[in-house]
Order: sequence, then C-alpha cells, then structure tokens
Amino acid sequence: MKYSIFPATGDSISRLGFGAMGLGGAFGAHDENELIHAVLHSLDKGVNFIDTARGYGASEELIGKSLKQWKGDRPFIASKIRPRGPGYSWGMPTPVEECFPKGCITSDIEESLRTLGVETIDYMQMHQYWAGWEKADYWMEELIRAKEAGKIRTIGISITDHRHDTALALVASGAIDSIQTILNIFDPLALDCLLPLCEQHGVAFFARCVLDEGGLTGFLTESTVFADHDFRKTFFENVPRSQYMAKVDRLRPYLDEETRTLAQLAIKFVLHSPAVTSALVSMHIPAHADDNFQVLQTEPLSDEIFHTLRTKHRWIRNFYDTKYW
Repeated sequence: MKYSIFPATGDSISRLGFGAMGLGGAFGAHDENELIHAVLHSLDKGVNFIDTARGYGASEELIGKSLKQWKGDRPFIASKIRPRGPGYSWGMPTPVEECFPKGCITSDIEESLRTLGVETIDYMQMHQYWAGWEKADYWMEELIRAKEAGKIRTIGISITDHRHDTALALVASGAIDSIQTILNIFDPLALDCLLPLCEQHGVAFFARCVLDEGGLTGFLTESTVFADHDFRKTFFENVPRSQYMAKVDRLRPYLDEETRTLAQLAIKFVLHSPAVTSALVSMHIPAHADDNFQVLQTEPLSDEIFHTLRTKHRWIRNFYDTKYW
C-alpha cells in the first residue's frame, strides 16, 4: 500500500480507500460474514481509510462489527450526515434547511458514533452540498461544536453529483478540511480547478466514482441484469448501453503488462496526481480489491497517456439528474 498525508491532521492515509457503499447492498446482496471478511481483508492489505455514510444502509453497522474483530491499528474513519430532503435534491439545488434541518447533524453524529462503536469519527461530511449553503451557518456551527467536543476530528463535504464547481468558494474560504467528489476518466473536470485549489489551501481531496459505478471496469454488457435494489439498475439506463460500452472499449488499447485491466487503468488515472489524497473504490468483493491493490505495485501512467485520457476520452454527462428526479 502507498500513503498520502491528510493535511489538517497529518494522518497517513492509504491512497486506495475502502468505499463502503457496497456494504449496504447498493451493488447487490451479500452475506454479512462475507462483508465483514472483506473489510478485514482490505485492512490486512494496508488500507487504513474507510468511507461510509448514515445513508448507506447497514454499512456503518458492519464496519463497527469489523472494527471489533480487527487487531491492528484503528483505521481513519469517515462518515456522512444523511440528507433529509426530497429525492430531487440530488439533481437540483434545494435549501439547506430542507436537506439538513437544525439538529439533524448533531443527532446523526451521535447515531454514527453508536453504530460504529467509536468515540470519535475522524472525518464527518455533509452528504450533499450546494453553493450558497454557507450563508446559513447553523450547520457548520453544529459540526464545529461536535469537533470541539471531540466527537469528530475534521469537517468536510461530499459534493452533489458531478458539480464539483459548487464547492470552489467553500474550499477557498478555509472552512473545511476535505472534500469528496466524482473524478474518473469520463469526467476529469475536477482536475482543472478544484484539485489545484485544494492543494493550494491544504484541503484533502477524496475521489469517488473512480470506476463510474463499475462501468469503467468493462463489466457491462447488453444482457447484464441488475436486481431491483441494485443502485446500478437505473444508473446505466440513461444512454443506450451500446454507446456506453463503445466508450469503454475505446480505452482497451491502453492496457499493457503494467496495466492489465480497465479497472487498473481507471484507478491509475485518478491517482496520477499526488494531490489526490485517496481514491475510493468498492472493496466488498476481496478478489476485485486485490486486483485494484496491484495498481500500486506497477508503474504509473505516463504523462502522455494520462494527458490523452484526460483530453480525448472525457464524456461529460450527469446520469444522476434522471436517476433522482
């Protein structure tokens, strides 16, 4: 495993983070014992950053059970406040008072602490953010009070869908310690302004959807069927599958002995910049996680290939708009 530094605390963070959405059944149902084993497996491989959320079903609970079995150093734990707003709030701006009513941040932090079985959460995020919310300062005050009480160590946001630009002013303000946003081969726009700004202001940068909900692994076919509760059931239905598959197939010529799979190519793209603190990927299936870990033992992408992927393979679209409203 390789590590980077969380600027606000100096903690050493694994450059591949355990994205725990899959523990809640978002990508298919799995046996509880198998999921706990997956967490322990990743920790044993050197992963020391776990990203979960109140809105990820049983994810926090399973992480708590895993931590009770883990004998090594305690990992850096991140969670997120659950938005209360209507479903369309993920697709278009909604007042912060609707998504995060007064008191809900405090109560969610208490619930997360109990569920995870820890005394302190290392990084607590708002699980949604729209520009202009900083004018209503009560939500930040609740986070700061929790930090002062030792219940959380750092504060940040998980940016709504692909709109990383909504957080530029907040990052520059110095009010937060970290951000999480979408970054992948198809959508590299956060590299243009947000990532440099985070580096300038000492704000940690966590990349999510690195594999585009799995699509960049090349698993999707015309006959792929998803269960009713699988997050991907509607996600990939906003463009013809043949179009999506063709976009992925155009990436295959970049595979070689150092980059054997499309998943490895996607992860290498995101980790190319040292300013990316960690790339969050689903690790609830150990065999897939092991394939991802091999990325760190091979040569990084050349600057030439990285530039080509960044400029010639971007495919800017927002599937979340139609998924949520």
